[in-house]
Amino acid sequence: MKSFYITTTLPYVNAEPHIGFAMEIIQADIIARYKKIQESDVFFNTGTDEHGLKIYQVALAENKTPQAYTDELAEKFKNLQFLLGLSEDLRFIRTTEERHKKATQEFWKLCEKAGDIYKKEYKIRYCVGCELEKTDSELVDGRCPIHSNRELEIIEEENYFFRLSKYGKKLLELYDTKLNFVIPDSRLNEMRALIERGLGDFSISRLKGKMPWGVDVPGDEKHVMYVWFDALVNYISTIGWPDDMDKFNKYWPVVQFAGKDQVRQQVVMWQAMLMSAGLPPSKQIVIHGFINYEGQKMSKSLGNVISPQEVIDEYGVDALRYFVAREFNQFEDMDISREKLRIAYNANLANGLGNLVSRVMTMAEAHLKSPVTISEWEDMSEYFGILEKFEINKAANYIWQKIGELDSLIQEKKPWESKDKEIITDIVTKLYSIARCLNPLMPETSAKIKSLIKDNKKPDTPLFPRKD
Repeated sequence: MKSFYITTTLPYVNAEPHIGFAMEIIQADIIARYKKIQESDVFFNTGTDEHGLKIYQVALAENKTPQAYTDELAEKFKNLQFLLGLSEDLRFIRTTEERHKKATQEFWKLCEKAGDIYKKEYKIRYCVGCELEKTDSELVDGRCPIHSNRELEIIEEENYFFRLSKYGKKLLELYDTKLNFVIPDSRLNEMRALIERGLGDFSISRLKGKMPWGVDVPGDEKHVMYVWFDALVNYISTIGWPDDMDKFNKYWPVVQFAGKDQVRQQVVMWQAMLMSAGLPPSKQIVIHGFINYEGQKMSKSLGNVISPQEVIDEYGVDALRYFVAREFNQFEDMDISREKLRIAYNANLANGLGNLVSRVMTMAEAHLKSPVTISEWEDMSEYFGILEKFEINKAANYIWQKIGELDSLIQEKKPWESKDKEIITDIVTKLYSIARCLNPLMPETSAKIKSLIKDNKKPDTPLFPRKD
């Protein structure tokens, strides 16, 4: 059996889970489920990033210890497994776990041994939201364009640095030799341009006296690790590195799903860190865009945030998974609204898939004496080929094309008039094929349709009731 390892980024636990991360983890879950259908041994990882200045400040503002604060929020992210209908064997790692802290310290030692860690005095403008230094070229009107609602902080102190400047040429060689390393290509081109402008070394520690919430730097009790150096190591600590090398070698390298604000960290910084530690690069990195609401970035201050819980309460978990798979642009920024979701739901789920299932199974129950015998094998290579390229939007469109074709066939053959058992059997078989395709995207709906076919029963209630 082949092994396959896929991971999301680890979201900060400084706020409630939002629909942007729900999109990322649902996309990753779709690929994980597809790989399991392919009889792969899948390791699917997510978790929480719990160190850093941003979390430290929020915890103090709420009069809580950072550990108590992160314990509360981590549970809410862990519960996404059940809320979003994710794979039951999803692995969840917290960067405050002892196994992760130990792995991070061992990773630090390898980079230090390679001559890539050094200490110096420095002064920077720092975005707490991004947990990154910001240069003039990255600012808009003196602010971070992603977190323009907050002032940049000026940090002036002695820190440890990672020698990123050493790895520009090696990174470009990696990009040249690893086909489809980053999807879409445009994101990799951004990183090529960044490297060609010249890479600067980046800070990987903070003074414990100013910001004590982090993993201790080996051999220096005055410093804790900077959040990015700590968090990125989760991709290997979760699969046993460095204690269980058999497990690590079984699953590594990884396919990473991440947002467009993570490209530099995942494609440049993390790959250089792996090179420094003498470890192979990631397998592939799949980058998604941002979700905006009615032309504006979602913001609590604007009151335009849509939570995954809100969508599920209104439409159900598989409807949210449908929105992510088909209605949300996978690779670019997208604009949504409550009205757009309602229109898409009614058109494609209530009037589309739901109505189709009801029509087909009503005919089957009325005119077939027993359930249709379904072959265990079906050639799904065309559909699987789409998912193999991580093209989730295209895979969803493929399914809805099949739904449209089956609707057209029913209109053409009019089996409710002819009562032709052979035609009805063929239609039911085609519906089962659609249910098979739905399995990675909408597993609950897939299971319901298969059950109706195996019982030769029409649904007692609509799979997707209309929303007016």
